[in-house]
Parts: sequence; C-alpha cells; structure tokens
Amino acid sequence: MNDTDVEQVTLALLDAANDKDSEVQDQVRKSMLTLGKQQPDRVLAMCQDYLVKNPKLVVSHRVVILQTIELIVGCRIEEVSAPRIKSIISLASEEMTRSKDVVPDWQQAASNILVAVGNKHINDIMEEILSKFQPGVLPHFFVVQTLANLSDSNVYGMVPFLNAILGTMLPMLGMAKQDNMKWVFSSALCHFSDSILEYLANLDKAPDPTVRKDTFSSEIFAAFDILFNNWLQSREPKLRLTVGEAVGSMCHLMASDKLEEQLPRIFPAIVSLYKKNTEHYVISKSLCHVLEASVNMGSRVLETQLDGLLLALHQQVSAPVDYSDPPTVKNHNEVLRCFSLLANSFPDRLVMYVLQRLENSNERSRTGSLAVLRHLINSSSSTMESKKLLILTSIRQPMADHSNKVKKRVVQVISAMAHHGYLELEGGELLVRFIVQNCALHDTYQSHQRATSDPEEVTNEALRTMCDSTLHLLTTTVGRLADVLWPKLLYYLTPSQFSNATTPLCKSLIVLGNKKKSNQEPSFKIDFTQEVNLPSPQTLMIRLLVNAAFPFNSRGHGPPSLSLLQILSINIHPKTETVWEKEIPPLLSLLEESTAESLDKKKWDEKLLELLSQTLTSIEDDKWVCQFAAEATRYLSTYNNALEEKSFLYRCIGVTLQQCFNKEVVKKQLQEVLLAARHNDAIEREGVAMGVGLCANSHLEGALAKLDEFGKSDAFKKSPSIFNLLKERNEVEVEKVKSTLILCYGHVALNAPPEKILNRIDQDILRCISKHFNTKVLGIKVETKDLTMKLSLIQSVGLIAKAISRCVKKQGYIFSRKQELITVMLDFIKSEPSDSLKTPVRPLVMTTCANLVSLDPPLSENESFDLLKVCVNGVFSLPPDTHTPEKTKDEEILDPKQRKVLYKDTLAALQELLRSILARDPSPDGLQGIFKHIESWLGSVHDHERERAITATSNLLAYYLENLTVKCMVSFHNLGALLGRLSPRCSDPLPAVRAAAVNCIYTLLSIQLRYEGFSLDYRDEGVEGLLTLKEALENPDHSVLYKTCSDLTKVMSKRLPQQQLTTLVFMLFEGLVDSQANCCRASSVVLNTLLKNRGAGLQDLVPEMLEVLHVRLQSITEEQVRVAVGQTVLILASQHLQTVINTLVNQPLPYDSWTSEMWMAMGADPIVANQIMEMVMEKLVITAPYVDKKESMMRGGMTKVATNQPLAMTCGLKELLLNGQSQEPALSLFPQLFACLTVRLGASVGVMLPKDNNHKHSSSLHVAGVAAEALRILLARAQLDEVMKRLDEDDAWDAMKELNTHVTGVTLLARAMAKHAGPRLPAIVECLCPSLNNIYECQRITVTAFFSELLNHHVATELMLIDVLMNNMMERISDPCCTVRMLAVRGLGNLAVGSPGKVNKYAKELLAAMSSGMEEKDDPGKLITLEAMSGLSKVLLHLDKNNVHLLVVYIFMKIRPFLESDNDDIRCASILLMGNLSKFGSGEQVFKDQIHNVLVSLLLHLVDPNAQVVKACKYAMRVCAPVVGSEQITAMFQNHLHEDKSLHYGEFINDLTKYLIQDFPGMLNFYHISVVQFFKSNWPEVRAAAAMFIGFLLGNIQQEHLSHLNMGTISKGLVVLLQDPDPVVRIKAAEAMGHFH
Repeated sequence: MNDTDVEQVTLALLDAANDKDSEVQDQVRKSMLTLGKQQPDRVLAMCQDYLVKNPKLVVSHRVVILQTIELIVGCRIEEVSAPRIKSIISLASEEMTRSKDVVPDWQQAASNILVAVGNKHINDIMEEILSKFQPGVLPHFFVVQTLANLSDSNVYGMVPFLNAILGTMLPMLGMAKQDNMKWVFSSALCHFSDSILEYLANLDKAPDPTVRKDTFSSEIFAAFDILFNNWLQSREPKLRLTVGEAVGSMCHLMASDKLEEQLPRIFPAIVSLYKKNTEHYVISKSLCHVLEASVNMGSRVLETQLDGLLLALHQQVSAPVDYSDPPTVKNHNEVLRCFSLLANSFPDRLVMYVLQRLENSNERSRTGSLAVLRHLINSSSSTMESKKLLILTSIRQPMADHSNKVKKRVVQVISAMAHHGYLELEGGELLVRFIVQNCALHDTYQSHQRATSDPEEVTNEALRTMCDSTLHLLTTTVGRLADVLWPKLLYYLTPSQFSNATTPLCKSLIVLGNKKKSNQEPSFKIDFTQEVNLPSPQTLMIRLLVNAAFPFNSRGHGPPSLSLLQILSINIHPKTETVWEKEIPPLLSLLEESTAESLDKKKWDEKLLELLSQTLTSIEDDKWVCQFAAEATRYLSTYNNALEEKSFLYRCIGVTLQQCFNKEVVKKQLQEVLLAARHNDAIEREGVAMGVGLCANSHLEGALAKLDEFGKSDAFKKSPSIFNLLKERNEVEVEKVKSTLILCYGHVALNAPPEKILNRIDQDILRCISKHFNTKVLGIKVETKDLTMKLSLIQSVGLIAKAISRCVKKQGYIFSRKQELITVMLDFIKSEPSDSLKTPVRPLVMTTCANLVSLDPPLSENESFDLLKVCVNGVFSLPPDTHTPEKTKDEEILDPKQRKVLYKDTLAALQELLRSILARDPSPDGLQGIFKHIESWLGSVHDHERERAITATSNLLAYYLENLTVKCMVSFHNLGALLGRLSPRCSDPLPAVRAAAVNCIYTLLSIQLRYEGFSLDYRDEGVEGLLTLKEALENPDHSVLYKTCSDLTKVMSKRLPQQQLTTLVFMLFEGLVDSQANCCRASSVVLNTLLKNRGAGLQDLVPEMLEVLHVRLQSITEEQVRVAVGQTVLILASQHLQTVINTLVNQPLPYDSWTSEMWMAMGADPIVANQIMEMVMEKLVITAPYVDKKESMMRGGMTKVATNQPLAMTCGLKELLLNGQSQEPALSLFPQLFACLTVRLGASVGVMLPKDNNHKHSSSLHVAGVAAEALRILLARAQLDEVMKRLDEDDAWDAMKELNTHVTGVTLLARAMAKHAGPRLPAIVECLCPSLNNIYECQRITVTAFFSELLNHHVATELMLIDVLMNNMMERISDPCCTVRMLAVRGLGNLAVGSPGKVNKYAKELLAAMSSGMEEKDDPGKLITLEAMSGLSKVLLHLDKNNVHLLVVYIFMKIRPFLESDNDDIRCASILLMGNLSKFGSGEQVFKDQIHNVLVSLLLHLVDPNAQVVKACKYAMRVCAPVVGSEQITAMFQNHLHEDKSLHYGEFINDLTKYLIQDFPGMLNFYHISVVQFFKSNWPEVRAAAAMFIGFLLGNIQQEHLSHLNMGTISKGLVVLLQDPDPVVRIKAAEAMGHFH
C-alpha cells in the first residue's frame, strides 16, 4: 500500500478528529488507534507533524489528537522507537507548557502522555520534566501536576527521584504567590507522601530497599512548615482543604520529636477547617492520619489535646448522615475510626465524655453520642468490659427522650448491648421494657395529619418495626437472654398501654416457650407466687381470650394470642392442656383462612365462649373458677376505651358464672357488674345484659332476685351517696340504668331454661319491665322521651316474644298482653320523624311485632290493617340511604356506613313482619290484603321507593308459594291484576327492580299452577324458562328487552285464564304511560305479543286498539315503543307492497329511524322481501347511477352527482337486509344481488349527494358507503362469516368506499370470496361479465380488479373460469383507461400464482403483454411497468426454458436501469425479476457475467432503507448463488440470506470480501470501482455500506493483490465521505480508514 495513501487517510482522520457528532469522533479515534497500533511510529509522527504544522488548531481538536497519542503510547509503548519516544516527550512537554496560562483540558491531555510514557521511560521523562523544573524558577502548574501523577502511577520509579525533587521544590514554595500554584504544590506533596509511605510499606518489592523514612523527614518537615504556617491560613477554601489533606499525609513522615512539637498546633488547625469547608470527609481523613501517626509514636502531647478533639469529633458524629450522599457516610465512618483510635489510648476519658454528652438533651448531640457508644460497644469490647454498669445507668436518660430519632439510636445501642452481655445485668430489664414500649407505638399519622418532608424523619411505624425486629432477634439469636425474657415478658401482656405490642410479644414468648418446653427445662414451669410482678394465670387467660375474640386488632394479635395460650396451658392450669391441644388448632386454621371482612364474628365469638365453657368444665375446681370470675370482673375497667372488647368480656363473665356453683359468688359478681357498668354506653349496656342473661341459664332465680334487688337499690334514687358507689359517674342518668335492667330482663327470658320461663313472664319479667318503664298500657302512662329506654323496651319485648314462641312449640300459651304491646310499639314508630332514619326504633319495633304477631290470640282485621299501614308507609316513604339528614342540636349524624346498615336492618325487619302477618292468613285474600298497601308504591317516580316495594312483593310471593297448601280447587282471582301491575316492571331502569319483577311473575305463575291442581314438584317448561330470562335482564339493550318481554308474555298468556285477559290488557294500556319510560316499552311489547297469541279472543277490541296505536305512533317519543307499535302497523301494511315502496322511496334521505324500521320490518316476510329485491335490482340496472355536473361557473371541472332513485333504492335494500328473516330471499338471489351491489359500489365511489331539499343532513350520507354497507349485510345474510372476518381484519370496507383505495378494497373482496366462497363464483362471474363493456369507466375498473384477483387463486381453474377470465383480461389490455390496462396486466401475472399449470398454454400472450407493459409510454406512475415486472417474475417461475431462453439477456438488459430507481416498488420488483431469471441462465457465461455486473448493487442494497427491497435482494442473491461460480460464496448466500432472518451485515460483508479476494482476484479491480461509484448514492445507508465494503476489502486483502486496487481513488473517495452530511456515513468512512495499514 502506498505510503501517501496511508498518510492521506490519516490526515483526513486527523482533520475529522473534532467532528461535531460525538459518535463520529469516537470512531475516528478508534480508527486512528487501530492505525496507530499497526504502525505506531508512523501514526505518532503524523500526529506530531499535524500539531506542529497547525499551531492555531482549536483546543478541543488538539485535545483529541493528544488523547489519541496517549492511547497509542499506552498500549504500544514497547514498539515505539527510542527516538520517537524522545520526540513525543518533548512534544508533550512543549504542548503542556506552551501557554503560560492554565488551559486544563489541553495541558491535562499533554500531561497524561508524559504520565503514560513515564510508566516505562521514567528517566527520559524526568530528564525532560526536570529541565522545566529548575531551581529558583517557578515551574508551570502542569509540570508539578505531572510529577504528582507520576508518583501515583509509578511509585517505584518515582520515589528515588523524590529527594532531589523535594530539594528543588522547597525554595519554590516561598515563590508561589498564586493560589493555584500553592494548591498544586500542596497536592503534589500529598501524593509524594502517600507514594513514599506505599514504597516503605512494600520495601520487599522496591528496587532500592535502603530507602528509609528519615531520608525525607527534614525536607517534608520544611515543606510542612511553609504549608502549615503560611498556606493553611489562605482564604481560598479549596487550597485550605488540600493543604489540610497534605498535612495529614506528611505527619507520618515527620521526625517524631518534630511531630510531637507540632501536634498542639496541628490538631486545632485541622479542627478549625471544619468551620470553613463543607467537604468534611477530607478533613476527617486527615485528622485520622494525624491521630494515627501520634498514637503510633506514643505521643504524650495527645492527651492535652483531647478536649478540643473530642468536641470537634462529637460535632461531626452528630451531623446528619445522608445515605444517598456517599461523602457524608464516609465522613461518619472516618470520625468513628478517630473515636476508636482514641478509645484504645484513653478509654476512661472517652467513655466518660460520651456518657456526659448523653445528658445533653439536644437531639443531634444525643444521636451522635449514641452512634459513638454503639461503635465502641461493638468494636472495643475488651476496653468496655469494666464500664458496663456505668453505661447501663447512663443509657436511661436518652431512653426518656421523646424524639424518635434518639429512640432509634437507643434501640441500636440496646441491640449492641444485648450481644455483649449487658441485658443480664441489674437494670437490663429496663432496656427490655423500652423495646416493648416502642413495639406498642401507634401510627404516626392519622388520616387528617400531613407527612413532613424531613428526610431523616423516623415515623412511629418505622421505629415500631425496628423494635419488633430487635425483640425477635434478641429472642432468637442471643441464647443467654432466654431467662431474662421468660417469663418476664408475660408482664407486658396485660396492661392496656402495651396492647399494640401484643403480637411481637406473643411471638417471642411462643419461641421461648417452645424451646424451653421441648428441652424440658424446669424454668418452663412458672411459679406465679415467686414472680410477683406477673399477672395471675386467670388474668393472662382472660387477656389472651379477649385478644382472640378480636383477632385482627392490634396488628393481628388473635392467632399469636391463641398460640401462646396453648403453650402456657399447664402454667394456666394443668387440666387445660388436653382441651386446648384439641380445640385451639382448628380455631387457628379458621383464622388463617379468614380476613377481617370474611370472618363471621358472631359464630367466632360463640366458638370462643364454647372454648371457655369447656375449659372451665375440664378444670373442675370451683375455687379456681370463682377466682376467674372475680378477676374477670376486676379486669373490666382495662377495656373502658375498647367497648366491643368489654362487651365480650361481660359475656365471658356470664359463661363463667354459669359454671360457678357458689351462689354467693354469683350474686356478688352480678352486683359488681351492675354497679361498675357505665350505663351511658349502648354497647356496654348490651354487654351487661348478655352477661346477666348467660348467667341466668344456670342461675335463673339468683339472676331475677339480683335484678329485682338492684332495681330497688339506691341506684334509682338521685342521691349523692350512690354516685360514690358508681365510681366517678356523677352524671349517670337513672334512665340509662333502667334501660340496662330492661334489657337484662329480655336476655334473661331468652337464655333461661324453657321449662322454667313461661310462668315467670307476666309476673316477674313484664311486671318489672313495666315498673321501670312507666307505661300506661303496662300499668302507667307512656311518656318517656328517653330513646335509650325505648330501644331497650322494644328489644326486650322482642326477646321475650322470641322466648315465648320457642316454648309454645312445646306447650300452648295465650299471651294476653300481645295487642297492648303492639299498640305501644306502633306509637313508637308514629313518633319517629317520617323524613329521616336516625335511630334503630323502626327495625326493632317491626322485629318485635313480627315476633308478637305469631303468638296467640290473632289480630283483628282492623288491627292488622293499622299495623301494615303504619309499618309499610313508615318504611317505604323514607329517603334513600344515601340521603344525609340535617343535623339537629343534640343529635349525632350517622356516618354513611352506619346509615347503610340501619336501612338494611329496617327493610329486613319489614319483610319479616309482612311474612309473619301473611303466615296468619295464607290465602289470595290474605295476600291481597297486604298487596293493597304495597301496589301504589310500585309505580313511584322515586327509584328507591319502587325498589323497596318490588323487593317486598317478591319476598312476600315467594313466602306465599313456599307455604301454599291448596286444599280445594280455588281460583287465584287476582292473577290478572297482579300480572298487569308487575309485568311492566320487568324493564324498570333499576336492575334490581327488573330481577325482582321476573321473580314475582315466576312465583305468581307457579302459584297459579298449584291452584290449577298441579303437584308441588311439577315443573312447567314455560314457567321455568322465566328464570333464564332474568339473566338477560341484568343489562338489557333494546333487542334483549323485546325478546324477554315477549317470551314473558307468551308464558303468561299460556297460563292466563280467558276471563282475566281483558283485565290484563287494560292494565297494560295504563302501563304505556308509566312514570318510567322503560316500563312503557315493556307494556308495548307485552301488548304486541299478547295480541299475536291471544288476539283471537278479543276480536271486538282490535279496531279500537289499532286506532289508539295509530294516533299514538307520532307522539310516542320512546324509540322502542315506537318501533313496537310500528311493527304492528307494518303487519297491516304488508298487503299494499307497491304503494308502501313508492312512499318509502320518496321519503327524505337519509331515512329517519322510523322509515328505516319500516323497511327493515318488511324483511320479515320472505315473499314480500323477494319481490322488493327484484324490483330494486331492475331499477339499479336501468337507471343512470349519476350525472356529471359542472362544479361551478367560476371553476371548470365536472363533479359526479348521484341520481335520487337508485340511491334511495340502495338505502332501502340495505335496511331490508338488516332484518335477519330476509336471509332466505337474499340467499336465493345472492349472485345477482352481489354483482348488482358490487357494480353499484363501483359507480358510487367519488360520487356526491344531490343538493336538493329532499335530502336532510346530507353530509351524514356517504353514497358509496351505502352500497358497501348493503354488500356487507348481504354477505352476513349469506352467512359468509369467514369472508366478512377477512374483510374486517383487512379494513377492506373503508378501502372500497374511497376513490384512491377502491381497487385495493375490491381486490381484498375478490380474495376473500375466492378463499372462502368459491362455489358461488361462477354465477357471480356470469352476472359481472356484462359490466366489462359498460360505458362507465368506474364500473369497468371495479370488475377488472375483481377478475384480476380471481386469477390469483387456484379456485378459478377448479371452477373452469380460466378461459372466461383470461379472454376478458386480454381484451382489457387495450382498454382506453390506464387503470384498467394496469389491472389487466396484473391479472395476467396472477395466472402464474393461481393456475401455474396454464402458464405455458398462454406463454406467448403473456410474454408479449409483459414486454409491452415494461415499455408502456402512457404510464404516469410507472404502475404498468411495475405490474409487468412483478407479473413476469411470477410467470417465469413456471415457463419452460425453451419459451424464454432467447429472451433472458434481453430482459436482463431491460431491467438493469430499474435497480437504482427512486421508486421502492420498482426497485423491489426489478430485483425479484432478476432472481427469477436466474434459472434460465444457469451454465451460461454471458449470464454469469450479468450477475457479476449487478452483484455489488445487490450487496449494497441489503441495507436499503426499504425492508421489501432488502428481502428481494436476499431472495435474488440466494437463487443466483449457484451461478456466481464460487462454492463458498454460494454456501454463504444460501445459509445467511433468508428473508425472515436478520443479517449481521458487517460480519457478512467481512466474510464475503475474503472469498471474493480468494476466488475472483482478477475481478477485484471491477468490484472496487463499482463500490466506489456508490459513494455518491442517494441513500445514506448505501453510502455507509459502500464505505464498510471498501473497509473490509482493505482489511482482508493480501499484499500480492493490492495491485488490483486503485488506492488513490479509494482514499480520495473515503476522504470525501468523511465530510458526508450523515454522521453514520462519516462513522463508516472513518472505520474503513482504520484498515489502511
């Protein structure tokens, strides 16, 4: 390779080194480095020359070249000649020092070269540098910087020079006046010191092992003197910091006596830097160095400096540590290292200092002190051994700190202490208590508080989690703590302030208990008499049991509490073990599967109370049980702030007292419970009453006696003395205490043994209740205003009624006070406000009345009427549950959740009451008696009222059916009226109402079946079908509604007796004006269906009904009702077809929905539909589709405007086909309709609507769109689903409607038909043929496109359509329309795909047509040429060789110019055609030459921007591969060039150039000239590929073949490409240049 070429290329790269694109710059550097690695001397020489000859080069450009020199030297230093090294050293030195000013990038790059060379040639470097480092002359900044860096990178080479350097440098220090010079000297001294220390530390590897520390001591001290005494006082913070850093490193090298002398000045000076600088890490590191040096030499002065040092270090350790900012973390660790160094020398003073600082309440100071304490405990354990008790005492103060940050540090210290044996010492239990206290923390932020933005903030949650983990770690990893924690942790389980710590406490105790139990340690058994601080076994059991009752509270304390209870069993009582081992695991499994929402709380409580009962039974120790009851009563006050828990505990007490045999204890505990209870609270009252009730199960006499006694006690005299007994409850109202007692009586009645209770009801229970309540009916007059007492009374009476009804099953009983009680109850409801629901009075009253109604004697008719009226109206009239009532003075507003529950309870209670009343008279009259109160609410305008009414009706009817016993054949006389009221509700706007309405109708018809005498298990198919209709109504659209109501009606009409039909019809007429539009629709549908099915029985009513419907048709606004009524009208109109059609055709376009519905409805009758279709087709053939009109007077040009009648007919046909029942006629006329609509579509594309008054909103009608839509619906009617699916996937419909995509759309249509509807094609082709000679060009285009695509499919041969289609195509070749000719050529080409076997039959015609197509003159977009090439490609695959042989080269020559065409499609087609020609030229030298002529073009177009062209190139090269004449290249093409596989182009071209060089050395000249021509290609991708090709050619060529290449042309071309506007091209050019070596 010619040297000048290499130089030219290198020069171009040097010019481009400062390219504006960073990726190009990188590649230029890489190429220069590649060239440099191959010929280091030459390239380095050129870089040098370039810099020398271009002294004015911009700095950034010089920097790139200097960096390149550094890289080449760095990796090829061994191969660079000595003279070149010397010249590079002097160049770098000159570049570095040319400018007296500091220019960092430039001079740093030069300095880096010197450092790189210095790793190998330290002597040459030092010779050059020291020449610029002369005594008495202040050196250049970068000379000093380079010396510093050299000492880092080549320690062993530099240290021997340092003595001399330091000698020269010391006088210079005094000359340095500028801060930057002072900085660089300080930095250098720091590096020198570090290098010397490293050298001394590794003397065994050093070249001169005689070097000692004192070799440098005097120079270092002299330098220290200047730095420390002069420069450290500088105002420049960066300089101060570097001097400080240097002082730290230099201390190690100073003589001990000098250092000792200086220490009292050094420490304060370094410490003072903290105030002036923000980079504290460097200062702390320096301080650490000085400390280390002074400790190593055993300094005596150090002690005198302690106070100042400790103060400064403490300030640093107290600074916040930001873990996302590494310097603050490093500083913190460095400061802790300083403390460690001091701790080893002055343990007592250091510990005393830290502990004193703990007393300071400042948060930062404390957290710092704690950090040090933790570090010392962990790292200096031997030193700290004697200080343990002192530390234990001192840690108490920070434990009382309120700051969470301090607490977090305390926890960390406690964790460290635990691992070093502190917790076993006296006072260790306080640390455990601290951890537990913080496990019990509540969440930091309630919903109304905002989080702070303090990044260091420690939330309660974070601290709590940390304490949880710490407690767990202490339990599991510090073995010796087991006896510290067990059993003492039990203490924390019972006080309420630790409740939030229950979960972690239990878990730790479980671990400890299990370990001790399995190891059979004696300490597992707890002696509660010895452990005075622990709660008693009974209290523990109570606490854990109540925890279990609320398993998801306090961070899920249920499961751990139960598990712990099981482990503690023998400690609680030896006899509990067996019971609990059996009973507790299933409870734990249940909790595992449950969530707070899914757990059935009532059943869960019952299971736990059952567990308690079984446990107490198994213990068989009355004394223990009595103590349990007493402690449980005492423990009640713990739950004063958790009333649900307290209520459960009352029940536990009740269950315990059941097991108590000592009647005195029972009395005493009941007295305590009643006295201590806080009667003001509803939950607590309920709890007390349930407890007393449970107790009465075993002690009825005692409980009643105690209640009676308490009722007479001082509690009811408002005197001061009793309030002292009632413990701080001066405000307790007597009414609240009475309420509790009234409730107690109710629960006593419910729980007492049935055989004992009936004779107590009147005498003991009701008498006492009446006495407390003061009501006239039960003795005195009803005047209490107290809501609590009302509610208690209602509840209690309900419970008593329940108790009686339970007993009545066993023994008859007439409850004489029933009616009085009901009247009192109703008065309560009447006194409630009608516009809001704020209290549970209504539901409680109704539940109580329901319980009372079932008792004898029965109610009279009037009493029953009043009861229903008050309750039904009182509930249905309430506002919806989302309504928020206005707040009055003394009332609380319920939250939405509570209100929802209250509403739910109220409606449920009403339904229960209605069922109870119906149960007394289960007959049609009894039903009607209740229904008359409900029916007026069914049509309410308010959703919530309708929903309540229908729900109540549904439940009532269901109950009626369940309890129906038909003794004789009675008629269900209200069926028609009920159906008429309920059936319109089947389409109510509310889904819930709809579902309930269907349920009602189902139930009514089921009742009717029973009355007709069918048996209970009989299932009527029609009636059962109603249940499936309910699903359809869940989300009804109009069509579902039609169907459902219609089906419903069919079932109703089938079961409805004739005499009730008229009632039903007239009820439905009312339904047409229902308050809900949906229900009007339902009425109309039900009417229509009824008239179809049963109209025969109502002849007299028909005329009247039709008249009404006809009048209403115009005024009904509801779409669906209008449609339903319209259909009825259409039935009548069907006899006058022609008139109807004429009328409809003259309706304004586009049709309104009414007209559309009319057309559509006519499709329901196949005969009528058939007649209409034929009529429309005839009109479309004979009427002109459009007329040409001038656009305007001003502009020329014609517009196609649609004619009215064909358009209206097409619209009508479209609507008609929409009716599914038009399928039969549509199928019989399918080919004619298909052809007619396809041609109509062709004639509608690009056609405008006529501008006349008959067309409203004409913009909403698309002329071609109508035809396309009609065609689409026709395909659907013909059930060509696959065809439609394909067309929808390909968006063919949109394409067909628009002028510029119409041909594509029709092609897609033909393709889909050929693939999925073949058998229908012969008839369609026959119907389409006449249109090919049509005068309308647009129709010829449509049909030609359709036929052309059919030829693409084999189905044309199978159906023997080839000749017809080919003849038509040959005729169209000479059509005057250019598009038709193009489609005809396409069709001929398609023959090769669809029917390859026929190609040779038509060979002559095909070749002639294609050849003339390639030469077509009247071909504006070259579309015919393109089709001809693509067609010829297809045809060639199947032609016999002898048909083509002579034409091969001729065709090749014709297509070659198209290879570089700007049109992607033509490029693609010409390449494919070339590939397909290959099989006809194999073995021909002339053809081989042609392939080699285009090979370069094909290879470069493998990166063509167009993906299809790339695929075509891969294909062409693969099929031409055998012709190329190289086995390796053939194999490569066939292995790598697959259309669907990606190609690594670089690797491919690299390998290919190797084979081209090897197999065709003689053609290299031709190849490279061809490639260079592509340097000027229009496509940057191709230009880049050409550069790459040349690069690989150069990289792989052997010396002997170089003569084939014109290197001058190549290098010139690449140099030009290096200035290409596209950066990718520049990158590839630079890469190629890297191969010039």
